[in-house]
Amino acid sequence: MTSSVAEIPTPPPAPSSPQGSAASGRRRRLGAGNSLAAKGEPMVWLTGGALALAVAMIVCLLVYVFCQGIVTFWPVPLTHAKMGDGTVLMGEQTRAEWYRLDDTAIKQLPPEVQLAAQAAKKAGEGLVHRRLLRTGNFDLTGTHFHWINDFAIETETTPRNAMVVERLEKGRFYGTPKSITIAGKNLVTANGSEDNAALDEIWQAFVEHHDTVVARRDEIEHLEKHVLGIESARETNARLEMRGEEIVHGLESEEYVKAEAHFQQVRAEVEKRTVEVRQAAEKLKAQNRGFLVTMTTAQGVEKNIDLADIVRMYPANNLSLTEKWSLYFSRWWEFFFADPREANSEGGVWPAIIGTLTMTLAMALAVVPFGVLAALYLREYAKSGPITSAVRIAINNLAGVPSIVFGVFGLGFFCYVMGASIDELFYPANLADNNPVYGKGAVIWASLTLALLTVPVVIVAAEEALAAVPNSMREGSYACGGSKWQTIRRIVLPHAMPGIMTGTILAMARGAGEVAPLMLVGAVKLAPELPFSMGDWSGSLGPIPTGPIHFDRSFMHLGFHIYDLGFQSQNSEAAKPMVFTTTLLLIAMVAGLNLMAIWLRARLRKRFVSGGF
Repeated sequence: MTSSVAEIPTPPPAPSSPQGSAASGRRRRLGAGNSLAAKGEPMVWLTGGALALAVAMIVCLLVYVFCQGIVTFWPVPLTHAKMGDGTVLMGEQTRAEWYRLDDTAIKQLPPEVQLAAQAAKKAGEGLVHRRLLRTGNFDLTGTHFHWINDFAIETETTPRNAMVVERLEKGRFYGTPKSITIAGKNLVTANGSEDNAALDEIWQAFVEHHDTVVARRDEIEHLEKHVLGIESARETNARLEMRGEEIVHGLESEEYVKAEAHFQQVRAEVEKRTVEVRQAAEKLKAQNRGFLVTMTTAQGVEKNIDLADIVRMYPANNLSLTEKWSLYFSRWWEFFFADPREANSEGGVWPAIIGTLTMTLAMALAVVPFGVLAALYLREYAKSGPITSAVRIAINNLAGVPSIVFGVFGLGFFCYVMGASIDELFYPANLADNNPVYGKGAVIWASLTLALLTVPVVIVAAEEALAAVPNSMREGSYACGGSKWQTIRRIVLPHAMPGIMTGTILAMARGAGEVAPLMLVGAVKLAPELPFSMGDWSGSLGPIPTGPIHFDRSFMHLGFHIYDLGFQSQNSEAAKPMVFTTTLLLIAMVAGLNLMAIWLRARLRKRFVSGGF
């Protein structure tokens, strides 16, 4: 069978020339280059690589902070080292390093260790190894740490009976128990550091009586700090009331006479109560004075330590794995729920946790409504024009202002203008007493300052979320007879809420980590009172009244706490572990707040995901 379609003859190839071949090759090369650029593969690799690098940097930073912070409270063995020059040291190894030892430094070493130093330098090709020991005993030696070179060590041991004593003041103490006194009676005395039977008896006596002594110490602190503080506040309030009546009505007025009589009555009651409280506290102190332990340092110096001054004591080289974990978690508990001590380098950060949470939540409550209202006006009500464009430009520029500028503004406007005005209107007696209530740094002014700092983030995010709501939904609401406000309240805002929550998350993440503005408007190194009353137990002298939230108080903040530890501590090396631990806590807190907001945003998004037309 033959095909019915005629075959079209193929034309012969055109003759080629050298110039034509070269031009064709150039066109092919140019086409290939344009094709690669058109596909955008170089930009894909560039953007993907930048993203991978940013993620890697963030992960490395988080892993480093986590590793440094999580091991802070793990118990470390005690090292007893006798040096070649006769020096004896005992402490916890904190870090080690290799360093270059030059000949000049070798000549400054004692003659008995110079040969060992030269041999170590030769073996290490110019580098020698050294370790940093936390030797403590600051009240005896005046130092916290000592560097020891490995080549200078004559003998190194880990004594079974060596003790770590964590004290309320003067840092840690390292030594061996010598004797223990219980209720004023010397219970047992050890004959040297190898008298295991006597040392075990001392340890058992300490474990048996320490909790009782600590309970009395806590009750003393409660009486002197809380009970007497409340009584002092009662007297101060009565005196300020009398002072206020004097300012308003004068000294001869009936109101002033009544206020003065009330003040005299309150003062008499406070004086009587103070005597009772002090007598109760002195009785408890007298009972605790008979409990002490005598420690011997590695250098043979004896030191008496009251059991009431000991936070915890443990044999660092004689702990089981269970005891190590128990000690580890007890330190974490203290870190979370205790007050700081030793210039914030020891103890806990409970006031800083409460201050950070209070300030962050108050900031969110202030910035979200204001930011959403501003975004609603710009998107739903304002007409496009130069004024609206100028406002949007100003908002974007406001996000680039340095945070310290907001701190200066908050100090000048909130503290010195608004706070002073409030004091003049409502607290004239406090001003006359040179004790302003709101005309100073406080948690409320810190929250409002950070609200101004983060409001551009909320406005931009909320405006974009409102713009993402389809106009068909608005038109459908209008067609059903809804007004503009009903449409915004029932249609636009619910569907824009996930985007608004995104702005809230970003605002909280930035505000919680700011430090510079807080140093000017309320954050302090140590706050004696929390921003709000937590309630208290009823002691033997009667119930303790509780109060509401006090936004007029200064507060502690985790970010400022990190700054204070890292740059204002008397011993930065001793504070270094606490810096990493506090940083880890701040990151975890910000992440927790963000996760809560993300969970709420996901629920809102799931609820309105099918609401579009």
